[in-house]
Amino acid sequence: MKLQVPYGKDGRLEADIDDKCVLGIIEPNEVEIGDETEVIRQALENPVGSPSLKEFLKDARDVLFIVNDPTRPTPTARVLGMIQDDIAGHKVSFIVATGIHRAPTEEEYIQIFSEKYYKKYKDCIHSHDAKRDEMVFLGTSKNGTKMQVNRRGVDAHKIVIISSVEPHYFAGYTGGRKSFLPGIASFETIEQNHKLALKQEACALKLKGNPVHEDMIDALSTVKKEIFTISTVLDKNHRIYAATAGDIYKSMELAVSKAEEVFVAKIPQKADIVVSVVKFPSDIDLYQAQKGIDNAKYALKEGGILLLVAKCRMGIGEESFVRLLSSASSPKDALERIEKKFVVGYHKAAKMAEVGLWAQTWAVTDLEPQLLEKIFIRPFSSLQTALDEARKEKGKDAKVLVLLDGSLTIPYVAQ
Repeated sequence: MKLQVPYGKDGRLEADIDDKCVLGIIEPNEVEIGDETEVIRQALENPVGSPSLKEFLKDARDVLFIVNDPTRPTPTARVLGMIQDDIAGHKVSFIVATGIHRAPTEEEYIQIFSEKYYKKYKDCIHSHDAKRDEMVFLGTSKNGTKMQVNRRGVDAHKIVIISSVEPHYFAGYTGGRKSFLPGIASFETIEQNHKLALKQEACALKLKGNPVHEDMIDALSTVKKEIFTISTVLDKNHRIYAATAGDIYKSMELAVSKAEEVFVAKIPQKADIVVSVVKFPSDIDLYQAQKGIDNAKYALKEGGILLLVAKCRMGIGEESFVRLLSSASSPKDALERIEKKFVVGYHKAAKMAEVGLWAQTWAVTDLEPQLLEKIFIRPFSSLQTALDEARKEKGKDAKVLVLLDGSLTIPYVAQ
């Protein structure tokens, strides 16, 4: 069979592979997509644990919208189009919840807001800077995380969050509380929270008992603001499958149940070789594409080969995890160093090193081969070469599993 996988925004990679060795080509589950506009409208007309958006904004002196950065396919512009009548006449501003990511480029602002709304709101859009923006201390979580958030979030009278909900490799799920932490939190706050990602309970799909999620929820309790949340759940083609609105806690619970229907995929058994494809826009850099490594591990046999396919259009992203890994002599050495001292980004290094203890990581990317080799990833220039080498090493009877959306799909063996 000819295997075709997406690469970058519009590209594709191909490879010939024996049908008999293919265990499965896995994508997020097929779900029925109705009228997407109606899905959003129904969510807005039936908010969970909250008055309607129009009622919520009735006495607002000003409104701050917190929106996702371009690493997520959140349909922000589409939601904005649906609520124009509700926000008309109000003083509005926007903050892009970058966490520790870089600010969007001009093209990416248009990707987020669309050309129409970027032009309309350009003068009142700010990209959060965790290191340079003025922060306000709100309190300390039970885990000791000092909640410091962007002053814009503190000064705003009312807040509206537009986000999407999908699995997250250490926070359980995205959405809701992540718009504050890490979204508009200080670098120090993010660092304290993300250190909890080193714990085994910090993993995809898990909320109860997940120390990162629970710390986020506890830290959010220090934000004494009226918040209205609009969340979407997308299918594998980034179409709107479900939407929720209203209370930041209750509406997220409903969104998570819908996200499970899309992104948790059954597989018949674990594979010797797992190809994990990270699609646009999550392929922006290695820092983001790492999620494709972490999710794919659930489908891989011990001693197997995990092949990451991600363009990494903007390079490696946050550099600290690469510096740590490239300075270590082995994955074990990297984990020992992280245990001694933690900084933001080391959680990425830790997750990658943990996989490196029991499996090989290979990759087809646009990154320099020498860079990948330094961080214990074997580089390949083509998908065909990588698959041929993997089958040669694991044997002709080796089973191959392909995750066509590896940054979002959580595979599990059906019982």
